[in-house]
Amino acid sequence: MHFALITKILGILLMVFSFTMAPPVAIAYWYNDGSEMAFLAAFAVIFLLGLGMWLPVWRHRAELQTRDGFLVVTLFWTVLGVIGGIPFLFNPALDISITDAVFESVSGLTTTGATVLSGLDALPKSLLFYRQQLQWLGGMGIIVLAIAILPMLGVGGMQLYKAETPGPMKEAKLTPRIAETAKALWFLYVAFTILCAVLYRAAGMDWFDAVAHSFSTISTGGFSTHDASMAHFDSPTIDMIASLFILIGAMSFTLHFAAFRSRSLRAYVLDPEFRFFIGLLTIYITMVAVGLWVYDHYHHNAGTTLRHAIFQVMSFSTGTGLTSTNMAAWPTYVLYFLVLTSFIGGCAGSTGGGMKVIRSALVFHHSLRELRRLIYPSGVFAVGFGNRSTDDRVLQAVWGFVGVYIMLAVIFTMIFIMTGLDPGTALATSAASLNNVGQGIAGVASGFGDITDFAKWMMCFAMLLGRLEVFTMLVLFMPLFWRQ
Repeated sequence: MHFALITKILGILLMVFSFTMAPPVAIAYWYNDGSEMAFLAAFAVIFLLGLGMWLPVWRHRAELQTRDGFLVVTLFWTVLGVIGGIPFLFNPALDISITDAVFESVSGLTTTGATVLSGLDALPKSLLFYRQQLQWLGGMGIIVLAIAILPMLGVGGMQLYKAETPGPMKEAKLTPRIAETAKALWFLYVAFTILCAVLYRAAGMDWFDAVAHSFSTISTGGFSTHDASMAHFDSPTIDMIASLFILIGAMSFTLHFAAFRSRSLRAYVLDPEFRFFIGLLTIYITMVAVGLWVYDHYHHNAGTTLRHAIFQVMSFSTGTGLTSTNMAAWPTYVLYFLVLTSFIGGCAGSTGGGMKVIRSALVFHHSLRELRRLIYPSGVFAVGFGNRSTDDRVLQAVWGFVGVYIMLAVIFTMIFIMTGLDPGTALATSAASLNNVGQGIAGVASGFGDITDFAKWMMCFAMLLGRLEVFTMLVLFMPLFWRQ
């Protein structure tokens, strides 16, 4: 393990992150909200900390190994989650504990969107922008951004890309060079963000809200600048724009790149994961709309029922967590169904949370193969996905991941019950954090400010596990990982 190299990389990344305080400072000056000194102080602390880590080892050079990559990714997200809470602590508009500051930071960076803050409409614009910026950076992964910078400093980045990129197909690259891959991802990410912001502005938002909500939409983050979230605008047009860009964020960016490069939508049509995803969303929307209709929640108004069914399915199932209505009044069946959809989440290589659609599709097809074997014990059946058969080793890895993921969900649910939450609220809290949804139901429908500090730290751990797809962190707890 190259600890000097790891320290050097962490120092560089912290110094890079410190410059993300610049936009909130500009916003603070523009709106004269009195928060500029908090962000300037945060910049100084983070930059000096990074510089202090980098200077003693800046001459050290070595080849970054895969194990180093896992450790760098995990340490960076953990350290950044803590460091990212500094502006919340320094801001004079907030009276917040260290636990709550770290919680808000980790929630933003992991694109979870769970919050302990209330009265958002009255908070300084710069602080609200900082929250949105955290999840926008976390959506694609600030480490992917750093991959485009590190090669210029003499540090290879492929190991980091393999450790951080979501999904089971981590070896796939969009371009031959990893730095070019990171640039391609960020180009698409920024382009979608700009387009989303422009459409929000055209639909009636002011520019601040349009940009802020484009950050949370394309990153499937869930933070809003208003307590009522998207319901604040009460606009069917805005809800449909949000649904579209949530879908874009929850799709594989590898697929977006393929469509962009070929200048054709054919890539989407031919992709088996995307087709499976659309099928799932269609089933979800139908079941939610039928549930709302049967319970006569919107007085049999078909347009309103379908509008909110589409939006909330897109938001929950992809791990976004934005809301278009007061969901606390929805039928219990619908709420828990939405919570369960979040466990599957978005596509591999997307900003979405959950176990990922491709794993769910492979589990589904594998289960069908086992049913066929019961009927034809001597038959030979391959698990097909698209036009290719899937190797049994991949299936074993997928089943292992799904098993561990479900086990963790159960464990976290039991832990939250131990902290005093009722079982329904505990399940919702576990799903909100592990699946990076953020939106709670039952006892945490209005936020997570009233749960215990221990529960908040457990949620932070679960958020990081979910964002780094479980194994990236869990592998560090194995003694074998630390043996030479």
